Amino acid sequence: MRIALRIALAASAALLTLGVAQAQEKTLKIGTEGAYPPFNNLTSDGQLVGFDIDIAKALCDEMKVKCTFVAQDWDGIIPALQAGKFDAIVASMSITPERAEKVDFTHKYYNTPPAIVAPKDSDLKGVTKEDLAGKTIGVQASTTHFNYSTKIYTDSTVKPYPTAQEYQLDLANGRLDAANDDIVVLQQWLDSPDGACCKLIGAIKPVVEIHGPGAGIAVRKGETDLVNQFNAAIDAIRANGKYKEINDKYFKFDVYGGDS
Repeated sequence: MRIALRIALAASAALLTLGVAQAQEKTLKIGTEGAYPPFNNLTSDGQLVGFDIDIAKALCDEMKVKCTFVAQDWDGIIPALQAGKFDAIVASMSITPERAEKVDFTHKYYNTPPAIVAPKDSDLKGVTKEDLAGKTIGVQASTTHFNYSTKIYTDSTVKPYPTAQEYQLDLANGRLDAANDDIVVLQQWLDSPDGACCKLIGAIKPVVEIHGPGAGIAVRKGETDLVNQFNAAIDAIRANGKYKEINDKYFKFDVYGGDS
């Protein structure tokens, strides 16, 4: 009996070790845009960097899985996920009902407000529909900021762009009157030499029905186990200080946006 018990225990231990090893060997492919600094950006030598990337790496470490990253144009990022090009999107994607019809989301991993910027010599005084009447506003297409601009700024011309860098270039060169995006993205640009042309007009109060409750991680519909794993990992890095370490690398305030 003792010999049989020892054999059984040894076999169980071997299976447990194998299970842990297999979990550690599992690889998740993470899709991200690579054109939305400081959250995600593709460097000149082809490296993906930014807050999203560091958060994704921390979550993968917490989940004990290996992660690789795939750069994907924003307009095609959800179709690419659905087609199996990668397993999850970590790309500052706002959680919205429309997107939730196509993908499943984790809870938020950050939430920052949108804002309006304009040239330094602009006469803009605020961010309301009336303030921006008659103006041409640049905004990245297929984003909550684009949805907000087209719904609210109906007396303005809303011009969509494939990436943030492209509307920033047009704003700097006088081809736009204003731009709408996340305040962190805009402020980092304003603080750079390329953004010296422009100023922050003000923050926009988020509309939950349009902007959603924050940025979440998207996975294919029905992959509940993966959503739960990511949620547990988000909670863990918030609790163990890793989130704050990454947050403080990029920002002077908590981008999580409160506990809700």
